[in-house]
Amino acid sequence: MNRNELIEYIQNNYGVDPEYPWVRAPTFATFKHGNNAKWFAVIMDIAAKKVVEGGGEEKIDIVNVKVPPELVGSLRLQKGIYPAYHMNKEHWVTVQLGAEVSAAELIALVDESYRLTV
Repeated sequence: MNRNELIEYIQNNYGVDPEYPWVRAPTFATFKHGNNAKWFAVIMDIAAKKVVEGGGEEKIDIVNVKVPPELVGSLRLQKGIYPAYHMNKEHWVTVQLGAEVSAAELIALVDESYRLTV
């Protein structure tokens, strides 16, 4: 699943449009609940080296999602899932878009993040 497909999924299933709050990072999109303004997903494009061991300067699309703390360790053992980039690593993970994580698993993670942040 790529960035545009994920944005479309979130819009269609949760009625939430992306917000682009950072002038210095105009491609970073946040998704938050309308009733409490809590984020449930953040899509970014960053240098691979910031999350992928041995990664280089090439930009990759990622999404940060909240997960139950007891699942963080096992999720991070999977290819394409990393410690959260710029978020609490006990409650959030980073998922590389278009990589090893299936669309079904990514959707399940986004859905769980939405539920955890209500």
